[in-house]
Amino acid sequence: MDAVIFDLDGVLVDSERTWDEVRRAVVAGHGGTWRPEATRAQQGMSTPEWAAYLVDVLGARLTPEEIARVVVDEMAERYAAGPPVIAGAAETVRAIAARVPVAIASSSPPELIRTFVAACDLAELVPVAVSSEEVGAGKPAPDVYLRAASRLGVAPAACSAVEDSTNGLRSALAAGMAVYAVPNPHFPPDPAVLAEAAAVVHDIRELPAALGL
Repeated sequence: MDAVIFDLDGVLVDSERTWDEVRRAVVAGHGGTWRPEATRAQQGMSTPEWAAYLVDVLGARLTPEEIARVVVDEMAERYAAGPPVIAGAAETVRAIAARVPVAIASSSPPELIRTFVAACDLAELVPVAVSSEEVGAGKPAPDVYLRAASRLGVAPAACSAVEDSTNGLRSALAAGMAVYAVPNPHFPPDPAVLAEAAAVVHDIRELPAALGL
């Protein structure tokens, strides 16, 4: 293992429920109808992908560009007082970064990734942070993980990835990485996909030991 690449939402920031709440409210406020499968379907999607989903599948009466701006602006407002960092997350990133290079590969927009990195004073320790907005496809496609590994200068097979969701796990597995799962208790991953993880931890603070660092 030559590098560790972290997902953001659900691994380092307790934001999955906030994203869900904001998207539901925006869809309802603009004439759309939420579907039972919508929450899981959007996990890992890039901003253009989920914005198109809210309009084309759920029927929100805005353009994808408009609805993306409304949702992201509301998320930024929620983050204004500081993102909801998961207990022990920043300390875990620091501990691992002291041993191997680290990166973030997230479906969040770049501005929200930057907010997390700045709030936790991690800029010097996390030299690479890639949003799926910057690559061809969101998770479960491997693109965001492959781009992060490339920017670190490390072969994907020499990277470990840290994920919480079904689509995130699939993305990192498709990139050929060893995947360490921190299952989201609110949106548990598919057990069959979780079974492919190299290890499962239920507290981010357990990760360095699981990685053997």
